[in-house]
Amino acid sequence: MKPLLAMIVVGLSPRHLGVHTPHLSALARGGAMVPLRTVTPAVTCSVQASFMTGLKPREHGIVGNGWLFRDQMEIMFWRQSNRLVGGEKIWETARSRDKAFTCANMFWWYNMAASHDIGATPRPIYKADGRKLPDCYTVPAGLRDRLTDRLGPFPLFQFWGPATTIASSRWIAESTKLVMREDNPTLTLTYLPHLDYDLQRFGPDAAHPAVQKSLAEIDAVAGDLIEAARASGRSVVVLSEYGITRVDRPVHINRALREAGWLAVREEDGGELLDPTVSRAFAVADHQIAHVYVADPGVLPNVQALLEALPGVERVYNATDKAEIALDHPRSGELVAIADARSWFTYYYWSNDRHAPDFARTVEIHRKPGYDPAELLLDPAISAPKLAIAKRLALRKLGFRTLMDVIPLDASLVRGSHGRINERSEDGPVVIVDRPQLLKGNTLAATQVKSLLLDAIFNAQA
Repeated sequence: MKPLLAMIVVGLSPRHLGVHTPHLSALARGGAMVPLRTVTPAVTCSVQASFMTGLKPREHGIVGNGWLFRDQMEIMFWRQSNRLVGGEKIWETARSRDKAFTCANMFWWYNMAASHDIGATPRPIYKADGRKLPDCYTVPAGLRDRLTDRLGPFPLFQFWGPATTIASSRWIAESTKLVMREDNPTLTLTYLPHLDYDLQRFGPDAAHPAVQKSLAEIDAVAGDLIEAARASGRSVVVLSEYGITRVDRPVHINRALREAGWLAVREEDGGELLDPTVSRAFAVADHQIAHVYVADPGVLPNVQALLEALPGVERVYNATDKAEIALDHPRSGELVAIADARSWFTYYYWSNDRHAPDFARTVEIHRKPGYDPAELLLDPAISAPKLAIAKRLALRKLGFRTLMDVIPLDASLVRGSHGRINERSEDGPVVIVDRPQLLKGNTLAATQVKSLLLDAIFNAQA
C-alpha cells in the first residue's frame, strides 16, 4: 500500500492557479490536473459524501448541508453523524482489501460515529450559562489532548464567521501533519476551508486583492502540508468540492411562499420563527439550491408555478424529474429549486426586519432554518465594529448575557455562492494528482474520487 494524503482546498478552481498559488501550481505541473464534475447540490456535505462513498445523493442520502428531518419536523443543518451517510465508505472498502489499512479523517464532514480509525472535527463546548467555547471532537479521545497541548485550542471563531482567518486552516494542517507523523495512517483526509470565505464575501475573481491574499495564504498552508506528506513517503491528491459563482441577486424564496399564504410563522418573544409543523409549503435554502417541502399536495402545482415565476429561479424539479439530478430521495423536498448563475436563495422568511428572530443577526448555524452566508460579514451599519464586538465580549466576561448581534440582514452584500453546476469548467472544482497516470480522462466525476484514491493506495502501477 502506498500511503496517501487527500486534501480538500475548498472553492479552488482552475482559474485560481497561477502567480498567487506557486505550490499548488507546481503540484499540477509536476503531476496532472483536470476539472471535477461535481454533484447537485454542489455543497460541502453532499459532495464529501460522494467522495467518501462513490455514490450520488439519491444513494447516500445527503441531499444538502441540511434538510427537513421529517420524523421530527425540524430543519437541521451541519449534523455530524456518519450514520446519516448511506453506502460503504472508502476506509471500509480499503480495510476489506487489506486489514492493515488505517484512515485518519481530519475534518472532512460526517466525522462522528464513523468507522475510521482516527478522526477530528469542530465541536464547541456549550456551557449552561450560554457560553460557547472553542473545542474539537476526536477519535480516539486522547487525540484531542495531544492536539490541544501542541497547537492550542481549535480556533473555532476563526473557522466560521466574520472573524475567520487562515488560523483555522493552519491549525487543521498542523494537526494533520502531527497525525501523519505520529500515527502514520495509510489514508489521511484533510480539509482546508480558508479560501472559500473570501470567495463568498468578495466573489471568485482572482484579481480582487482580498482573494489574492487568501489564495497566497491557503497555498502556503497547502504547500507546507504537501511537503510534509512527500517527506513521509505519501502521495498527494488535492480536491475541491465546488466552484464559486459571482452573484448579485438574492432570492427570498420563503418570503414569496409566506406572501402566498403557505408558510406559517409563530411569534416568540417579539421575533418570528418559521413553523414547519403547520406550514403548507416552505423552503430549506442552501446556497443556490432550495428543497421545498409541500405538506399539502393540493397546492403543489401552484407552489411550483409561483417558484418558476420568481426572478433568479432557473428551474424547479418535481417528483417526475428530480431523478435527472439524482435528488429523488425521501429527504429531498417535494420540489427542488435551482437558482440561475447570478442568484442564490436566502432563508429569510420575515417580512419586516423588526420581526427577525434574535439569532438572525448572530452566527448561529444550528438555529437558522437555512444557510446564511451573511454570517461571514459584519453589519456595515455598525460604525465601529471592533469596538462593538469588544464591548459585547467584555459584557460576557463580566457575566452579562448579551448577543453578538453584528451580522447584517442585507443579503445583497454577498458576492459569491455555489450549489449549481458551473457553466464553465475553469470556474468549477478541480482535482490535482502528483502521479499523472492516476487520471484516465479529461475530467473526473465526484463519484469517481473514491476509486481514484483507492487506486492511488493499492495500484502500484497507477
